[in-house]
Amino acid sequence: MTPGDMVLTPKGLRFAGRYWPCTIGRGGVSAAKREGDGATPRGVHRIVGMLYRPDRMAPPTDWAVPIGPGDLWSDDPAAPDYNMMVRAPYPHSHEVLRRADPLYDLVILTDWNWPYAISGRGSAIFIHQWRRPGYPTEGCIALRRADLHAIAPMIRHRTRLIVP
Repeated sequence: MTPGDMVLTPKGLRFAGRYWPCTIGRGGVSAAKREGDGATPRGVHRIVGMLYRPDRMAPPTDWAVPIGPGDLWSDDPAAPDYNMMVRAPYPHSHEVLRRADPLYDLVILTDWNWPYAISGRGSAIFIHQWRRPGYPTEGCIALRRADLHAIAPMIRHRTRLIVP
């Protein structure tokens, strides 16, 4: 571990010298992540991107990518672009990135099962805004809005998410 890593702990996400309250997947932490199990995968995950809603916020970093109206994330293990950002119209199972609620206004992307996805191993593990304290995700890590916005500009090229 390095000082620049984000580390999931029982107290929250440890990063930048403090603990940030967070929630994880409804399936807990798992070393055998599968599509749809709701688990947060154990391991060391690189931060590989950041997405944001330009109609709701300013760019959090100069390398963040805006989420457009047709942006989706493929979560269909049978699709050729499984676990990749895709555009509508899209005939396979997917998640809408430009949501009506604020959960994906700012999304930090990890390299879980990416870029060469193994079918059924689970699609995107994001760091995003939580619904409310204690409410689990589908496997992602979620933080309160203000904390997520504070963390985003501190992420560097070598930042990793460590889930022990």
